[in-house]
Amino acid sequence: MDLRPDPADDLFRQQVRQFLREQLPPDMAERNRLGYHFLREDMRHWTRLLHAQGWAGANWPKAWGGTGWSQLQQFIFEEECALAGAPPVDVAGLRMFGPVVMTFGNEQCKARFGLPILTGELFWAQGFSEPNAGSDLGSLATRAVRDGNEYVINGRKIWTSYAHNTEVICVLARTDLTAKRSFSMIVVDAHAPGVSIRPIIDIGEGYSLNETLFEDVRVPLDNLIGEEGQGWNYAKFLLDNERASSAEVPLNKSNLMKLRRMLALPRADGSRRLDDPGVASRLAQLEVHFQALEMMTLRALTEKDQGSRLPVGSLLKLRGSELLQKIGEMQVEALGDYGAYVYADPHESAVPWPPGPAHAPGVVADFMYRRATTIYGGANEVQRTIIARSFLEL
Repeated sequence: MDLRPDPADDLFRQQVRQFLREQLPPDMAERNRLGYHFLREDMRHWTRLLHAQGWAGANWPKAWGGTGWSQLQQFIFEEECALAGAPPVDVAGLRMFGPVVMTFGNEQCKARFGLPILTGELFWAQGFSEPNAGSDLGSLATRAVRDGNEYVINGRKIWTSYAHNTEVICVLARTDLTAKRSFSMIVVDAHAPGVSIRPIIDIGEGYSLNETLFEDVRVPLDNLIGEEGQGWNYAKFLLDNERASSAEVPLNKSNLMKLRRMLALPRADGSRRLDDPGVASRLAQLEVHFQALEMMTLRALTEKDQGSRLPVGSLLKLRGSELLQKIGEMQVEALGDYGAYVYADPHESAVPWPPGPAHAPGVVADFMYRRATTIYGGANEVQRTIIARSFLEL
C-alpha cells in the first residue's frame, strides 16, 4: 500500500470541505459538538442536501445512481463529514440494505426501493435480531407464510433501531419451516396493520431502539428481495459490509480530537489534565491504537478496490468498537465530577439541566450508548470466532 499523498485525493478532500462549509447547517454542527443524538429529520434533511449535490450514494456505483467513488474517496468523505459534525446518513438504507437490493433484487425491486433511498424518502430499519436469536441468526423464529399473492408474517424482533421513525423494516423471516436456514428478506411497511413498535429506552436515556411485533402482517410477494430462501446469504453479505463500516474510523478520530481538547482545558487551579504524565501517556496509547486502526482500514480499502474478498470486516469491527469505548471512557474521566450526569438532550429530559460544561451531558450519554458497539453488528466474541476460522483456520 502506497501511503504517499495523492494530489487528486488532496483536491477531492478540499472539495468536500468546501461543500461542508457551504451546506452543513450550523445548528446541526453545534448539536454534534455538544454530543446530542441527531434527530431523524436532521438525517433526512442532510441526505437531501447530499442528493442535490449527487453525493448521497457515496458507497454506490454510478450504475446505481451513486458517486462511483473509490474506497479511499469514500473514506475521505466520511472522515471530513465526521470532523465537520455532519449528521449520519441512513446507514440501514444506504450502507446495508441498499447494496443488497441493488445487487440481488430484480429490476422492479430496484426501481421501487433504490432511488427513494438516495433521496431520503425511504428510511430503513433492520429486522434481524429476536429475543432468542441475537448473534445466532440460525435460531430465528419469525415466519412468513404464503397466502395467495401475499406473505403473512408473524414474529417478534428486538433492537430494531429507529423502527419508530422509519418507513420500512427489512425482515429476515423463515419461509420454509422444514429447513434450518431457509430465510428470506422481505420489506415490510413499518405502519402496516399488525405491526406494533414498542420503545426501549437505553442506559443514556436515549430512544433509538425498539421491540417490533408482527401479528398477521400481510405483505405483497413483490416485497421479497431476491430469491426466496436466500436471505441467509444476503444477510452474510450485508453483515460483512456492516462490520467493515463498524471500524468507525472517522468517529474515532473525531472523538479522539475532542478528548485532546477536553484534556487541554484549564481546571480551577489553572492546571491541565494533559500536563499529567500518566494522562498524556494514556492519550498517546489511544492515538497509537487509532493510527494502527486507520492504517489497517486504509489497507483493507485498497485491497478491496483491487478485488480482494478477505473477510477483514470482523477485524476492523473488533478493533474499532473497542477503541471507541476506550476513548469514551477517558472522555468521561476528563469531565471529573460532571461525568456523573447522564442526560441525552436538555430538550428531552424533565430533570433540570445540570451545571458544568455544556458538552458534559452529551459526552456521558454517548459513552453509555457506545457500550453497545461491541455487541451490535455481531458481538465481538463472535468476531473472534470468525477471525479464528477464516484467518487461522482453527
